[in-house]
Amino acid sequence: MKHPPIKLTIDEAAPGSFVWTLLQTDDGGAPQKVLKAAEYGSDTYEAALAAGTRAMDAELRRNAAAEERSSKRTAAASS
Repeated sequence: MKHPPIKLTIDEAAPGSFVWTLLQTDDGGAPQKVLKAAEYGSDTYEAALAAGTRAMDAELRRNAAAEERSSKRTAAASS
Protein backbone atom coordinates (compact mmCIF):
# COMPACT_ATOMS: atom_id res chain seq x y z
CA MET A 1 0.00 0.00 0.00
CA LYS A 2 1.40 3.38 -1.02
CA HIS A 3 -0.01 6.57 0.39
CA PRO A 4 1.33 10.11 0.42
CA PRO A 5 3.48 10.91 3.46
CA ILE A 6 1.39 12.53 6.21
CA LYS A 7 2.59 14.60 9.14
CA LEU A 8 0.54 15.36 12.26
CA THR A 9 1.32 18.63 14.01
CA ILE A 10 -0.04 20.00 17.28
CA ASP A 11 0.11 23.74 17.96
CA GLU A 12 -1.01 25.85 20.90
CA ALA A 13 -3.04 28.40 18.92
CA ALA A 14 -3.91 30.34 22.07
CA PRO A 15 -2.94 29.69 25.69
CA GLY A 16 -4.64 26.42 26.68
CA SER A 17 -6.07 25.76 23.19
CA PHE A 18 -4.28 23.04 21.23
CA VAL A 19 -5.11 22.29 17.59
CA TRP A 20 -3.99 19.46 15.32
CA THR A 21 -3.27 19.67 11.60
CA LEU A 22 -2.68 16.84 9.11
CA LEU A 23 -0.22 17.83 6.42
CA GLN A 24 0.63 16.00 3.23
CA THR A 25 4.40 16.16 2.83
CA ASP A 26 6.95 15.44 0.17
CA ASP A 27 9.33 12.52 0.60
CA GLY A 28 11.69 14.78 2.57
CA GLY A 29 8.98 15.73 5.09
CA ALA A 30 8.38 19.27 3.84
CA PRO A 31 4.69 20.22 4.08
CA GLN A 32 2.89 20.41 0.72
CA LYS A 33 -0.76 20.96 1.69
CA VAL A 34 -3.18 20.78 4.60
CA LEU A 35 -5.30 17.62 4.44
CA LYS A 36 -7.42 18.24 7.53
CA ALA A 37 -7.35 20.43 10.60
CA ALA A 38 -9.14 20.61 13.93
CA GLU A 39 -12.37 22.57 13.83
CA TYR A 40 -11.84 23.72 17.41
CA GLY A 41 -9.09 23.69 20.01
CA SER A 42 -8.61 21.02 22.68
CA ASP A 43 -7.93 21.86 26.31
CA THR A 44 -4.76 19.75 26.46
CA TYR A 45 -1.94 18.71 24.16
CA GLU A 46 -2.80 15.08 24.85
CA ALA A 47 -6.43 15.53 23.78
CA ALA A 48 -5.36 17.26 20.56
CA LEU A 49 -2.82 14.51 19.89
CA ALA A 50 -5.48 11.81 20.39
CA ALA A 51 -7.96 13.60 18.10
CA GLY A 52 -5.30 14.19 15.45
CA THR A 53 -4.19 10.57 15.61
CA ARG A 54 -7.79 9.42 15.07
CA ALA A 55 -8.09 11.76 12.08
CA MET A 56 -4.80 10.46 10.64
CA ASP A 57 -5.92 6.84 11.09
CA ALA A 58 -9.20 7.65 9.30
CA GLU A 59 -7.31 9.34 6.45
CA LEU A 60 -5.00 6.35 6.04
CA ARG A 61 -7.96 3.92 6.06
CA ARG A 62 -9.76 6.08 3.49
CA ASN A 63 -6.68 6.08 1.24
CA ALA A 64 -6.26 2.31 1.62
CA ALA A 65 -9.92 1.67 0.74
CA ALA A 66 -9.67 3.90 -2.34
CA GLU A 67 -6.51 2.09 -3.43
CA GLU A 68 -8.18 -1.30 -2.96
CA ARG A 69 -11.20 -0.24 -5.04
CA SER A 70 -8.87 1.01 -7.77
CA SER A 71 -6.92 -2.27 -7.74
CA LYS A 72 -10.13 -4.29 -8.07
CA ARG A 73 -11.30 -2.16 -11.02
CA THR A 74 -7.93 -2.58 -12.72
CA ALA A 75 -7.97 -6.35 -12.18
CA ALA A 76 -11.55 -6.63 -13.47
CA ALA A 77 -10.74 -4.55 -16.55
CA SER A 78 -7.75 -6.72 -17.43
CA SER A 79 -9.72 -9.99 -17.07
